[in-house]
Amino acid sequence: MNTMPRFAVILSGSGRADGSEIHEAVTALLAIDKAGCTYQCFAPNIEQAAVINHLTSEKTDERRNVLVESARIARGNIKPLDDFKTKDFECIIFPGGLGAITNWCDFAITGVACTVDNSIKRVLLEAYKENLVIGAMCIAPVIVAKVLGEYGITVTIGNDKTIAEKIKETGAKHQNTDAKSACVDEENMVVTTPAYMLANSISEVATGAEKMVQEMVRLAKS
Repeated sequence: MNTMPRFAVILSGSGRADGSEIHEAVTALLAIDKAGCTYQCFAPNIEQAAVINHLTSEKTDERRNVLVESARIARGNIKPLDDFKTKDFECIIFPGGLGAITNWCDFAITGVACTVDNSIKRVLLEAYKENLVIGAMCIAPVIVAKVLGEYGITVTIGNDKTIAEKIKETGAKHQNTDAKSACVDEENMVVTTPAYMLANSISEVATGAEKMVQEMVRLAKS
């Protein structure tokens, strides 16, 4: 392709404990912009599995909507995930944060036996089958592995042996990768980076995000 690839960024709320990890989401958006590409944010229009007080880490009695909360990160420029169409994009990114394993699916409770939200499952399957480049950060690769593991994809969540073994149970492969690098599955066009699964600073997250986006752009243009 001659033009720069277009990115969809899928969010799971706002805040690492019950939604998208904000540093990861923002550094991904920044990396896309710095690469000269455009993006559109999406999120499922569903209720959060839980609402966490990010100061105390305690669960609250509040009820919040994933799309509404994700709009905080997207500065209001966001669409319901049901509106996503593969023909409008060449790349798609799933930032991490506990919302990825509580709002998009229930991996946090049930592990690889988890149920994935229908809209997330649809988007991942359609993106894979239509040859979009799929990117994921931090813990989000476990959802990608759950949905696409049967295709033998390779992902990374860093070097956590326990989660790596769970990923392998899906049929996917795991590759140990440091925080400032990206794992590139050339054949399946999947690019993942550990982010805060390993990173000790926002600059390390940003470096990994840039590497991920650069590799995604290369694959999309090849």
